Amino acid sequence: MPREPRTPDRAGPHRERVVAVVVAYNRRDLLREALDALAAQTRPLDAVLVLDNASDDDSAAVAGSHPVVTEVLGLARNTGGAGGFAAGLAHAVGPAGAAGKADLVWLMDDDTIPTPTALEELLRARDAYPGPVALLGSRVVWHDGRDHPMNTPRRRPGASGAQIAAARVAGATPVRSSSFVSMLVDARAVRFHGLPVADYFIWNDDFEYSARLLLHGTGLAVHGSVVEHRTRTFGATDADPGERFYYEVRNKVWMITRSGALSPSERALYSGASVRRWVRTFVRSERRDVLLRAGGRGLRDGVLRSPRPTSQVLDGLGPVSDDVAGLEPPVRHAVRDDT
Repeated sequence: MPREPRTPDRAGPHRERVVAVVVAYNRRDLLREALDALAAQTRPLDAVLVLDNASDDDSAAVAGSHPVVTEVLGLARNTGGAGGFAAGLAHAVGPAGAAGKADLVWLMDDDTIPTPTALEELLRARDAYPGPVALLGSRVVWHDGRDHPMNTPRRRPGASGAQIAAARVAGATPVRSSSFVSMLVDARAVRFHGLPVADYFIWNDDFEYSARLLLHGTGLAVHGSVVEHRTRTFGATDADPGERFYYEVRNKVWMITRSGALSPSERALYSGASVRRWVRTFVRSERRDVLLRAGGRGLRDGVLRSPRPTSQVLDGLGPVSDDVAGLEPPVRHAVRDDT
């Protein structure tokens, strides 16, 4: 079975370089709270990079004045969450990254508030697992402590008893996908598999990217690592998304038909699950005319168009565009065991 290249055995607690990448857009107050939470981590970060997605408020100024922030990378246009994470990842693992090249990149939105031990628990689980781990995700809760349905990881179907047991010892569960609301990614996986698809703009970008990294790699949901996702309401993305339904439909069609993240059986499975989800969203909506228009456009563009290369989407943004171009192409999905 093709898999991630194995890493050297780690003796004792590692001190790999961990860089947090926070993608910010027009939520300065939440951004300040997120940065305060990063400053309070029991395992201090080696660097914190804030990617400001052309905010209209003073998010960039808030980030620039915060003592935990190593670098603020401001984009001249809003590239969405997908573009922001692609740009931030490329800069963090590139040769001119945030105060030095990252070994591990901790990804989160500006409304993600990690508990003090969130990073420590991710690293502890990584050290405890007896093999290479491409990514680890936190348990995501709402402000009242309930698991947030927007960020529920997909357990890995068909995981072997040995994999499940090894993950359990590490305080984790094997997963098939994860969320950008607290995802710790090995920089080697980024260099091997490439970047998130920036043309997704919003929604399903983390699903596609994590599923691509985990097609043959290992991902863990770490129970002891907890972050709070401070969304306004409690619910998943199928809670009457309005015009944004366009991105849900288009990007899901792109993922199922264009991405190498899924096996043939998974394509069939997620096709059926997506249609059921869309029907449920439509039935619950009070603005069905909006969903019909947005979903119709998304279906049309998903079928007739393909996502542009991420280097093309993020062209013209200064040095970060060079970082992105340096990681694309190729985007590969498998490697021989002897690589």
